[in-house]
Amino acid sequence: MKIRSAEFQVSNSDVAKCPNTQLPEYAFIGRSNVGKSSLINMLTQRKGLAKTSQTPGKTLLINHFIINDAWYIVDLPGYGFARRGKDQRQQLERIIRGYIMAREQMVNLFVLLDSRLKPQQIDLDFMQWLGESGVPFAIVFTKLDKLGRQAAQAAVSAYKAELLKSWEELPPIFLTSSEDGRGREELLDYIGSINSRLNAAD
Repeated sequence: MKIRSAEFQVSNSDVAKCPNTQLPEYAFIGRSNVGKSSLINMLTQRKGLAKTSQTPGKTLLINHFIINDAWYIVDLPGYGFARRGKDQRQQLERIIRGYIMAREQMVNLFVLLDSRLKPQQIDLDFMQWLGESGVPFAIVFTKLDKLGRQAAQAAVSAYKAELLKSWEELPPIFLTSSEDGRGREELLDYIGSINSRLNAAD
């Protein structure tokens, strides 16, 4: 699938104020500083579309980007940034859970994981909650360019083994790098296949 146009549309902290359309939405989420904005810019090939920051926890809003005038990429706030106060953490949890559970237009959630890190409990718990809640999601490993081929394979295999301790079947898994464009075609083809299925059902 080719991306012909990608434009920022709206930011807000209230799911009720998200765009009033029936277009499918593909949301991206992960721990703070996992490389979410960089991945969105890589997918759309628009360098400054999603604002990147060296400061963890910068994204505090739901950001909608309209793609090809036909579907949305949604940049959700990062979770798990320890320096946030309790009130702000609770507010972000309400924003994230509110969007995931209430937004009928969301057809898939991409959970981003830093390939350089061992399985983090906060990610495992989050994915467990998604599974128990029946939320369709896929796993996206980021920053694969930071690892050699063998190290990357070992890291992903270790994560799969950890997940299979509690999952009978794993969700789709994508290996990406915002630096070298790895995984871009696979992710876009996956989104395109879901869009085709939705169009056929209309």
